[in-house]
Parts: sequence; C-alpha cells; structure tokens
Amino acid sequence: MTPAALSMDSVVVGKSARMRAVFEFLRVIGNSESTVLVTGESGTGKEVTATLIHQSSRRKHHPFVAVSCALFSETLIESELFGHERGAFTGAIKDRPGRFELADGGTIFLDDIDDVPLSMQVKLLRVLQNRTIERLGGTRTVPVNVRIIAGSKRDLKQMVVEGKFREDLYYRLNVLPVALPPLRERREDIPVLMEHFLQRYFRRTGEDEPAVSDAVRQAFMRYNWPGNVRELENACERIAQTCTCGTVRVGCMSASILFRAGSQPPDSAFISPLPAGPAAPVALDDRLRELESNLILWALKVSNGNKSKAAELLQIKRSTLGDRINRCGLAREAEAASSFPHSR
Repeated sequence: MTPAALSMDSVVVGKSARMRAVFEFLRVIGNSESTVLVTGESGTGKEVTATLIHQSSRRKHHPFVAVSCALFSETLIESELFGHERGAFTGAIKDRPGRFELADGGTIFLDDIDDVPLSMQVKLLRVLQNRTIERLGGTRTVPVNVRIIAGSKRDLKQMVVEGKFREDLYYRLNVLPVALPPLRERREDIPVLMEHFLQRYFRRTGEDEPAVSDAVRQAFMRYNWPGNVRELENACERIAQTCTCGTVRVGCMSASILFRAGSQPPDSAFISPLPAGPAAPVALDDRLRELESNLILWALKVSNGNKSKAAELLQIKRSTLGDRINRCGLAREAEAASSFPHSR
C-alpha cells in the first residue's frame, strides 16, 4: 500500500508532510495483527483509514465490518456487538450473531468508541484480552478471530482523567495510534481534495470538469472546514449539482463557506489576484467585468435568486440589476439561482 495508491482511491487524499507520514505509518502497520486506534475530528476520514488498513492486511479477503457505537443505546449496543440468543429479550425470536461474529476472520472497526458507556467498556476489554464473546442471553463462549480498529473523535486519555473511559481499555486500544490531522492544519491538501471530488462528481453527471476560478480556490483555502474532508466533499458535490457556468465562480459556492458563516463577503474573494513578478499590462475592463459578475452572482446566491433582494444588497435598482445580468451574460446563472434552496 503506497501513498500514491491511497491518494488515488480514497478520500484520505493529501500531499502534505503530515499526511505523507500517516500514509507511511499505515503502510508499516498494514500486516500487523495489533489493535489500532484512529483519532481525529469528525469528517477527517477515520472509517476510510480503517478500510485502507484492512485492505492492505492479510485479512483483506475476509469481512470488514464497521459499526458506529454512537448509534446504539446502552441497552442495544451489547446485542449489536455480541449478538443474542433466542428469548434473551422481548422480540428476540431467534438467535442472531453480533458484529464481532460477522467480522470473524477479518477486521471490525468500532467507530465512536468514545461513546461506549462504562458498563460496556469492561465487556469490550474482555474481548480484547481473550478474543471471545458471549451472546446476550447465552452462556456459551464464542471465539472470534478479528483484528480490532477503534475510532475516536475525542481525546481518550483526557476522558480517562475525567473518569469517562477505562484506563485499562484505553491502553489495550492504543497499541498502534493513528492521528488524522484536521483539514485546517493541512491546507496545502485542500486544492488536491477539491480537484479529486470535483472530478468525481462531474464525471457522475457525464460532464467535463470545468475550470475553477482563483477566487474560489482562495475562498476554499481561507475557510476553516469545521466538518473537515466530509464538508469539503459535500461542498464539491453541491457545486457539481448547481454550477451552470463554464467556470466555477464564487456564485457557485455555498454562501456559508464563501462568507465563513458571516453576513459580509471577504473582499478579496471576488476578483483573482494580479500575477506576481514584474509589472504587466492589466485589462481594466476585463477585471471590472470579472468583479461585477462575481458580485452579482454573490447577491443572487445570498438572496436565493430573488432579484429585488439582490438589487438591495448591491444598492442598485432592480431594473439596473437586470440590465447588468444581461450585459455580463449571467441569465442562466440567475435562473439557476432561483431553482435551488439557499444554503445556510
């Protein structure tokens, strides 16, 4: 499993030094049988990382079972993980294997391990120690041959200090730690990810990937991406579904990303920067037309295609806005802006 292969086939894409270090570590631990703890904020790619570890291991031809421990209540999680016997509780009309048994021979990924209640943590510890489980309502010990990968969005060591996570379980899980950095700490990967996702979604629609304006790239680089790679992927999918321009411009972006959740746009997002180096001629009319077009698209996006509101934002008459939309060749974009719900 090479870094190049990882970056081509998954959303754990990146060329930054931090991601190259992650890729190299995943390559090293792929064939290990030891437990892995993948930590990172929501949306950083913990499940994809677990999948890559499984696919690079000797267990790759056996099941990979992923389960989010946050999805189940305290009363349900034991049955989901370990299974149950007929009659174990009301509605248990037949024996049912749990996720550990389904993953036998392969890998189980326990995401959101930080959400497992304390009462369940001691039972997970027993599985890690003995590689055996007991179904709910049963007395038979069932051996399970699985590699365990856990995922956490919170600092488990701090949770141990706070008495919210068992220290012995933490050390059993933290044999091979993998820390995924948030996107804001590897901004050089944003253009790579952006290109990756735009290619994917435009290919799905059967269209060629359009060029992306410098203003859009700058806005993506400035945004802090609290939802990390998942949020960036969603933003690119939205562009692919709504962009009717030959070039992806600021008007094609979600307003919440463009304005960084604020009410006013960053001034520099509306016009591409001048080239560095020796002074060169600048076509003033072309630059002004670019700025005007981007501001009109911004106003239409914020107003959800309502031209009266857009004109108010631009402090011009509605009739003037209509004339400028036609002059800038934005009639299709103006129509499209009114066809999609406003993103907040």
